[in-house]
Amino acid sequence: MEYDIVIGLEVHCQLFTESKIFASDANKFGGDPNTHISVLTLAHPGVLPKLNEKAVEYAIQLGLAFDCEINKFNFFDRKNYFYPDLPKGYQISQDKSPICLGGEVKFKIKQGKVFSSHTVKIHHIHLEEDAGKSIHDLNPNFTYLDYNRAGTPLLEIVSEPCMTSPLEAASYLAEIRKMVRYLGISDGNMEEGSLRADLNVSLKPKGSEKLGTKVEIKNMNSIRFLQKAAEYEIERQAEILNNGGTIIQETRSFDPDQGKTFGMRVKETMNDYRYFPEPDLAPIVLTDEEIKEAKVNMPKLPYELFETFSKEMGILEEHAYLLTEERALCEYFLETSNFTKNYKSVSNWILSSIKGYLNENNMEIIDFPVKPSKLAELIENIDKGEISNSAGQMLMSLLISSPESNIIALAKSNNLIQSKDTDAMGSWIDEVLTQNATKVEEYKKGKKGLIGFFVGEVMKKSKGSADPKVINSLVADKLK
Repeated sequence: MEYDIVIGLEVHCQLFTESKIFASDANKFGGDPNTHISVLTLAHPGVLPKLNEKAVEYAIQLGLAFDCEINKFNFFDRKNYFYPDLPKGYQISQDKSPICLGGEVKFKIKQGKVFSSHTVKIHHIHLEEDAGKSIHDLNPNFTYLDYNRAGTPLLEIVSEPCMTSPLEAASYLAEIRKMVRYLGISDGNMEEGSLRADLNVSLKPKGSEKLGTKVEIKNMNSIRFLQKAAEYEIERQAEILNNGGTIIQETRSFDPDQGKTFGMRVKETMNDYRYFPEPDLAPIVLTDEEIKEAKVNMPKLPYELFETFSKEMGILEEHAYLLTEERALCEYFLETSNFTKNYKSVSNWILSSIKGYLNENNMEIIDFPVKPSKLAELIENIDKGEISNSAGQMLMSLLISSPESNIIALAKSNNLIQSKDTDAMGSWIDEVLTQNATKVEEYKKGKKGLIGFFVGEVMKKSKGSADPKVINSLVADKLK
């Protein structure tokens, strides 16, 4: 029997605030266990929470980025459940009135060289606090509790059950990670738990309107593992249904070593949590002016920039995709493009030479010594024929060490100005052809592709100063 795949995600994003959502304790990853805590985090009797306004600002930013309706009157609820890592015995969350309603996430999926556009609908985004951490592997007889993470501000992004493949779900999660980093509201580090997702998978008969029983796979901390977990769960459920079995609504976990999901517990229902309004926190009341100001201050977003780069500026879709992965890289490209209209050359330089240098030196683009205006100046001189492409590469290495240098002066002092001296070029060509007589004979017998080899050897002799177009023409004439 054939089935339609139905996938939804609940993505939990820890926010980049200095303190926790309802306490002044430091919001930091790491540190010795139970050092970022206070009486508020530990829920001592009589203490009262106070809302961190920065968490609200970040929620509004993400909501606007995903075209959500910002709920101008929203409040917190108590979600009651009794786990050891939850000091209060309940979690402060938003149930009845989340801060962001509706919205959608637009993104591209790259398969080979083809990019396809996708949109995933959002049900809502709500604010809540994180729980602490239970540690089971230090001693087989005990569970240890670290409350450093308890009270960390979270945004939970709840999608509609509208994704139809594991690849789409993985790409959606990647887009959320990109966006929260782009906005600067989270580091999106999945290994450290700053971003994690609960994966909901169900199957229904092909063409049926009725949804199947969903299974939730908890705490996915890797995009690759999420895709693999979805693939396995689809196969598992299909096998059960095809054998006449019934899917149990349950919570499962994923073992990446085996590539399989395994059962943890029967899934709780909403009634089990006994939600009721949080009595110790006032509602959040937002004004039209506050929301309007947030909209004005929003940067251009990755999906919009992809369209601008690929359609209006004419750069390769592959390059547009890579440039919009990181805000700082994107801004470097945009600033360079203010000084030159050769956008393709700018993207080539950034994604090849510059990106290579950054990777080799474990450096971020904001620390790259050559400023956008200087890169544009280098590109303009290459376009005017003052400097060859190969000489440009050499000059970039020199500029990294001396970023304030005048490019033409630097080129002259290192003999990198593009030579127009055809006599010198002729001499270099004669040397190359004499030294490679065998290849000259091969060329004359039909291996015309060797002309590129000869041009390259002449360029080496000129130390990058010769004009490759002129060299190509002169070599072709000599070989006749």
